[in-house]
Amino acid sequence: MTTKKEKPIEKTDIKAFLGPGSQFEGKLVFDEIVRLDGTFRGEISSKDVLIVGESANVEGEVNVGTFILSGRFKGNVKAAARVELRAPAQVEGNIEAPKLMVEEGVIFNGQLVMPGGAKAPVSGEK
Repeated sequence: MTTKKEKPIEKTDIKAFLGPGSQFEGKLVFDEIVRLDGTFRGEISSKDVLIVGESANVEGEVNVGTFILSGRFKGNVKAAARVELRAPAQVEGNIEAPKLMVEEGVIFNGQLVMPGGAKAPVSGEK
């Protein structure tokens, strides 16, 4: 059985970039790949990819297709496809995603829910 490799994201694929030193507060809604390297507080919503760089500090509710984190995040993440936590990411909050990738060196304090997983039978159940 062969596994499908994820296609790496090219810099040219990123449609919006909020650079280091930038500060935003509110609600961010987007359709294509967005990268945050600044500070953001609020809600983020998309069916596409959100990349949070090493220098970023994000706090709030995130509901996206794919969430790739290298910076600091505090809040709740719901990803339809996957979450990637890349060192030196720091997470304080909850993650809900069908797939999770965590690199060595990541700090994660919170709860993880992985919908769609097979349920193991409770002892005594048939």
